[in-house]
Amino acid sequence: MPRIITEEKLSEDLQDLGIRPSTLSEYVGQSEVKENLGIFIEAAKLRDEPLDHVLLYGPPGLGKTTLAYIIANELGSNIRTTSGPAIEKAGDLAAILSTLEPGDVLFIDEIHRIPRFIEEMLYSAMEDFSIDIVVGSDSSSRSIKIDLPPFTLVGATTRAGDLTGPLRDRFGIIAKLNYYTTEELTSIVKRTSRVLDCEINEKAAVELAKRSRGTPRIANRLFKRVRDFALVKGSGFIDEDITKVSLDKLKVDSEGLDETDYNLLKAIIEKFNGGPVGIEAIASSIGEEQTTIEDVYEPYLLQNGFLKRTNRGRIVTDKAYKHLKINKQESMF
Repeated sequence: MPRIITEEKLSEDLQDLGIRPSTLSEYVGQSEVKENLGIFIEAAKLRDEPLDHVLLYGPPGLGKTTLAYIIANELGSNIRTTSGPAIEKAGDLAAILSTLEPGDVLFIDEIHRIPRFIEEMLYSAMEDFSIDIVVGSDSSSRSIKIDLPPFTLVGATTRAGDLTGPLRDRFGIIAKLNYYTTEELTSIVKRTSRVLDCEINEKAAVELAKRSRGTPRIANRLFKRVRDFALVKGSGFIDEDITKVSLDKLKVDSEGLDETDYNLLKAIIEKFNGGPVGIEAIASSIGEEQTTIEDVYEPYLLQNGFLKRTNRGRIVTDKAYKHLKINKQESMF
């Protein structure tokens, strides 16, 4: 069973697309990014030019895909979406690019996972709005140049460090998305309650926001689960009591940590005396892939001070010991 508080997309997140805001004015949080994008979009429209290519990066679940749709909507353009792993051949990229109309937005999620030879094709598409493809084979092969209409590429990645310099340099607008504050997530929860027509009071919205790991995707997912509890175990109205009961049943604690987080922190404490310990050893001890730990589990624990990353390895912090109710001195012997 997948973690309910994972930042990664689950099948249920693809439903209820109406939860997503469609304009910058409706979009909550990321105020600096939002303000700058608004200016760049307005300037592009005044010049009657396509918006510069946009790179959005940051942890999963913070709204990169939503922002891509908002950019297209604010520009009055159509959007075509794909992902890095889905583009395997030159023909795949050519097929996508050849369907674009002038001013369209092409959104590529997980752009850091595009194969290198596809990335090199993107260079000319982004700079010159043209691509060269080779047709035929051996002695009969020839290169064909395809002219493209002016378009805006919006790339999204959770691992900006994995992008090559040449690709990153071709984005005119680069924006980092950060974790949301409790206040911002409270506003998102209340907006979701209105969209889904399920009333929630202020204290319940704050409690749910506090346990959402700074991530709108998780906040919306938890809201839907609490809504289920409220409908079956209560009157359908979401108050603070039903919210706490529901999230406790889901094993999401007051800091947004779940059983997986506890297992990770306890493994470092019990098997490695709290660290420092290398990521390979942690992965082996809890039976998880190293990349899963780095991309899914660690970011929130690091951001909120439960874990430290040093040159010698990962270390569990005093805050984590206190939260887990483990005596640090006793755990060392």
